[in-house]
Amino acid sequence: MSVNTPLSQTNIRRLDPASVETWLFDLDNTLYPARCNLFVQVSARMTEFIRAHFKLDHEPARELQRDLFRRHGTTLRGLMTEHGVAPGAFLDYVHDIDVMAIDPSPRLDDLLRALPGRKLVFTNGSVPHAERVMNRLGVTHHFDSVFDIVAADYVPKPDPRPYAQLVEIAGIDPTTAVMVEDMAKNLAPAAALGMQTVWLRTEHDWARDGAEASHVHHVADDVLAFLETVVGTGRDSR
Repeated sequence: MSVNTPLSQTNIRRLDPASVETWLFDLDNTLYPARCNLFVQVSARMTEFIRAHFKLDHEPARELQRDLFRRHGTTLRGLMTEHGVAPGAFLDYVHDIDVMAIDPSPRLDDLLRALPGRKLVFTNGSVPHAERVMNRLGVTHHFDSVFDIVAADYVPKPDPRPYAQLVEIAGIDPTTAVMVEDMAKNLAPAAALGMQTVWLRTEHDWARDGAEASHVHHVADDVLAFLETVVGTGRDSR
């Protein structure tokens, strides 16, 4: 898809990796497929944390979790802003999950090796969680660094501030950068900075929000499909 062409268009151009110096990858449901349902574990632990912290039954705790997520971008941001919850304890608790649901991905390892340019992870999660996921996938060695929610002063995507922070800290030229994400609305600040953007298609309503907007430049079914197109191994992104 050419830049600023609506998602409904089917004329999708190949992204030229020679024009890219920096690749920014989201973590969850991006480096691994959403069908792993890893976030189901994280979400369940969020609910349990809220239930215990506020002494609520399960359904009221779940509804509070959803409400905070909708209004603040992440449940954690809402808990911090409205209830003064300490972020460290929350992050440690909700990311204490079984990453064995993710299969190691030799194919992703090969594709990242073939992809020129430096690679960073930009996540609303934490560095320890990102490291566990990347280690399970077998791709940790491809990434220069992880810019997480702690580095962002707990301000989550799609707030523009952490994008600007990352650009400054990592010395990124946005006009030679690409951001890859499963949540379409999180690509808007990247596009505003001048980055090319890639949305990994999903059926989840909360991830599709903004998918028809002009800030989505490229679309693929998953990260493997996208990278195979970029490095020229034959699968078109759609």
